[in-house]
Amino acid sequence: MTHPTRRGVIAGASSLAALSAGGAFAQSAMPASPVMLNIIDVAGNLQLTQAAIEKFAKDNPKLISRLNFSRAPSPELPAKLKAQQDANRVDIDMVLTGPGAMSDGIQQGLWVDVWKSHTASLPKAEDIYHEQALMMQRNFGQNEGVAVVYSPSGPLFEYMPDKLKSVPKTAEEFLAYVKANPNRFTYARPLNSGPGWTFLQGMPYILGDSDPTDPMNGWAKTWAYLKELGTAIDYYPTGTAATMKELGDGTRDCIVSTLGWDINPRALGIVPKEAKVFTIANTHWIPDTQFMCIPKGVAAAKIPVILALMSHLLKPESQAATYDKGYFYPGPAIKGVTLAMAPQESQDVLKEFGRPEYDGLIASLPTRPPLTPERLVAAFRRWDQEIGVGHAPK
Repeated sequence: MTHPTRRGVIAGASSLAALSAGGAFAQSAMPASPVMLNIIDVAGNLQLTQAAIEKFAKDNPKLISRLNFSRAPSPELPAKLKAQQDANRVDIDMVLTGPGAMSDGIQQGLWVDVWKSHTASLPKAEDIYHEQALMMQRNFGQNEGVAVVYSPSGPLFEYMPDKLKSVPKTAEEFLAYVKANPNRFTYARPLNSGPGWTFLQGMPYILGDSDPTDPMNGWAKTWAYLKELGTAIDYYPTGTAATMKELGDGTRDCIVSTLGWDINPRALGIVPKEAKVFTIANTHWIPDTQFMCIPKGVAAAKIPVILALMSHLLKPESQAATYDKGYFYPGPAIKGVTLAMAPQESQDVLKEFGRPEYDGLIASLPTRPPLTPERLVAAFRRWDQEIGVGHAPK
C-alpha cells in the first residue's frame, strides 16, 4: 500500500522533559547514550508521520542520535524479519505497517506485545482512541500493534464520469457493467492494497454472505462473485498506485478506491480532479488502520526510546498532521482532533479535493471490523490461489 512520498508540516513541540512530566515514562529506563533507530515503512505511513518523528528526534538528542528510514512492499517484510530473528541479527527497530504485514507478524510471533509488556510506557487505549480506532486496536492491533492513523476507508468505486455514464447501484448491476466492458475495470492485489483489502472484505456484506467474518466457510457468494468478475479483468496490479495511474491515463474507466485514495491522487494530479466515486447497495465500511510495531530482537536499550516516540505520535499535534493531503482521510486515531487543528495546507487541500458527501456517508454507512489477523491471512492466501492466479501483473 505505497503512495508518493511527502511530508506534512507539524505544529507543536515535544521534549523528554514534557514526556516525563506527564508521568508516561516513569517506569522506562532511558539509555545512557542516544541510540540510532531504523524505521521501515510498508504502508505509506511516513508521509503522515515522518515530520513528527524527525521533530521528536530533534527535540530529544539525548535519546536519538540518528534516524534511518526505509520503505518496502508489505508482503516482503515478515520473511525478512523472521530471517533476521532466526539469525539473532535484527536491524529493524520499528515497523509502520498496514493490515498485511501486521497479520503475518502476529501469526508468526514477530512482534513485541507492547500493550502487555510495556503498559506503563504507553497511554491507556480507552483514554485516547476514538470509538472506531479503539475497535480496530482491540480487534486487530491486539497486544502487538499501536494504532497511529485511522480511516473508515472503503470500499468505494472511483470512475471517470465521461466514460461511465450510468452508475451501477447494486452488485449485480456492477458485475453486468464490468462484463459488458472487459478490461476497463481492475483492482489491486488485496495483500498489498488498501482499496483491494477493503473491497475483498466488504463484498461479503454487500452480497449477504452467510458469515462475513469467515472467509473459508462463510464467503460462498463472494468467492463466486470475484471469480465471475475476474473473467472481465485482464490483470490485478500489485499495488494501488498502478490502478490510480491507469485511471488517470485512461487505461481504466473504473477502479476500486477508498476515501484517502480518492482524495490524495487527485490532489497530486495523478488522477483528474473530475473523477467521481460511488458506493453500491449494502456497503459497509471496512476500516483501515496503520500500526506501529516493535520486532522481537530489538536491542533492549532502544525499546524505551521507541515507546516514547510512539506516545509522541499519539499526541494531538502529531495526529492533526495526519489529515495530510487526504491520503488516509480523515487520519487521526485519537479523540478530539479536528481539521481546524491541521496545518493550513491540509485544510486547503481538503477544501478543494474533499467531497461534501463523505461526512454523510461516514455517518450513515455501518462500520464492521476487518477479519481477525489469522482469518485475514487465510483470505489473502485464498484470493491469491483462486482469484489472482492466471492474472499476473504486466
